[in-house]
Amino acid sequence: MLPVLIEKEVYKNINKSLLEKKEKFICNLDKQEINDFIVRNDATETYSSFSTLHSEFLQLSRLPKNAQINKMIFIAEPRIIEEERNDYMILQYDFIYEKTAYRLEIGNSLSEIKELTFTLRLFILIVLFIILALTFLMDSFFIEYLLKPFNRIIDTKIRRVNEPDTFDHTPIQTHSTDFQELDTVLNQMMDRISELFNKERQFIANVSHELLTPVALLKNKFENLLQNDSLDDNAIDKIASSLRTLDMLKKVINNLLLISRIENHQYEANESIDLKELINNLLEDLNDRMEEKGLILTLNLQHNFPFIGNKTLIHILLYNLLVNAIKYNRKNGNITICDGFLKEKYYLSISDTGIGMIDSQINQIFNRFARINTDQEGQGLGLAIVDSIAHFHQIDIEVTSIPNEGTTFTLLLSNHRKLK
Repeated sequence: MLPVLIEKEVYKNINKSLLEKKEKFICNLDKQEINDFIVRNDATETYSSFSTLHSEFLQLSRLPKNAQINKMIFIAEPRIIEEERNDYMILQYDFIYEKTAYRLEIGNSLSEIKELTFTLRLFILIVLFIILALTFLMDSFFIEYLLKPFNRIIDTKIRRVNEPDTFDHTPIQTHSTDFQELDTVLNQMMDRISELFNKERQFIANVSHELLTPVALLKNKFENLLQNDSLDDNAIDKIASSLRTLDMLKKVINNLLLISRIENHQYEANESIDLKELINNLLEDLNDRMEEKGLILTLNLQHNFPFIGNKTLIHILLYNLLVNAIKYNRKNGNITICDGFLKEKYYLSISDTGIGMIDSQINQIFNRFARINTDQEGQGLGLAIVDSIAHFHQIDIEVTSIPNEGTTFTLLLSNHRKLK
């Protein structure tokens, strides 16, 4: 917009200059050198005068008889002067002198103006670019400065929303009343969450006591009844069946309590864990079960990836996966345990050659009480526990399975938990 305005102003000044030159010329028409030209009778002759660099010219010519006379107009058009073509702003002025019509043309070159306009546009573009760059940098700095308290709130408070016990209630230093209000509201919210967590923990403790205590008492009474010699075989069978039901109920309660405690972050995750050592110990404990089913084990652990977590929970996770690999495998089948790096993460995979699953079953296996094969014993909580423990340790689980060929569970461990 600015170059256009300047260009208009320049053209305005040129027109004014041309008018002044026209007035001077008209005033000097009676000079001898002009009169010498005018008194000639050859109408084809033209009087011309131009500057050395062709930036200006003046031309006077006779008009043919009966020619239309235009009083005064401004035109912009190219002219060739001494075989050099240039664009000019031209003032055309038709007048009658001593009963003869003449046309006066005074021109001013536009080449310098166009060069000036181009230079000015380029200069303005460069200035605008510099202003935009400075504005962007200043805005970035200002936004970073303005949002610094907000980022501190995110880092020190919101990211710890799942750990109310470690929540930092220290007020964030900021001059913004909005951020101060946000900080206050977050502190109040975390106080309420912490209170609810404590109530839920208390509830879990109460449930643990209120449910497990009657189960223990019933089990003790049934075991005492078995010592009674007067019972017949039918009564003994019923008592034994009741004891098995109580054991199953106790396992269900303990498993549900375990999941609840994991999800409520009631476990610490600050132990160094060696997966090779854990797996070797588990395989030693489960060796009898594998031999009973004639399973062939392939152990291929080539990497050492110690990480920080809860050793007991990881032991439970691996135990449940290995037990499932044994339980749902075919006789004389295979179990393969290997590790490596995938997607820039360390992975541990446990594969079997068992019954396998279809896609709809894979989507449900981590649900509580989900049973894929009702022929096998269990409460359907093993993989739900595995999922809770994996989530607690930021471990991703990928499951691939082909019906009647086998299933592979792949654990992807987060790098930030690796022991430095």
